[in-house]
Amino acid sequence: MRIIAGAARGRQLKAPPGLHTRPTTDRVKEAVFSIIQFQVPGARVLDLFAGSGQLGLECLSRGAESCLFCDNDRAALRAVGQNITACGVQDRCTVFAGDFRSAVAGHSPGSFDIILLDPPYGGKILEDALRAIEQFDILAARGIIVCESACGDKVYIPAAPYEKLREYRYGSTAITTLMRSAE
Repeated sequence: MRIIAGAARGRQLKAPPGLHTRPTTDRVKEAVFSIIQFQVPGARVLDLFAGSGQLGLECLSRGAESCLFCDNDRAALRAVGQNITACGVQDRCTVFAGDFRSAVAGHSPGSFDIILLDPPYGGKILEDALRAIEQFDILAARGIIVCESACGDKVYIPAAPYEKLREYRYGSTAITTLMRSAE
């Protein structure tokens, strides 16, 4: 696992030990960043199920202003901290240790330009996260949400002003992009 572009290009990242974290493959990560490349520079990013932090760190490497990394797994949080240090972006990062609901509820409307959601596949966790984002309205106008899920998982689409942009499939992985309209 590595940073694929930008200031920290080529930096190797540590993954948390065990099977609780499923790192995004380079192929899927390259696809995600080709989709959101023009939104990244200067963006305020939320990496809600951070795992190793590789998606948020990729944003920072490509010029994002800041990133909040959230996870509730101690091993993941250790890996995120090590990877932030390895990429030399400590001054633009905040790490939130806790449940995603608390992280979302703790921010005011419009706090983030990009929200990255890569929760464990299956179950309702992705839907619950999208409902929390919708409830607290933390995505800025014209902001984008990138959801990674298994191809068979149904992705909840929040009500207007949120809208589904597209869904992409890469093997057994689906990437769904959502946007918050400017109203």
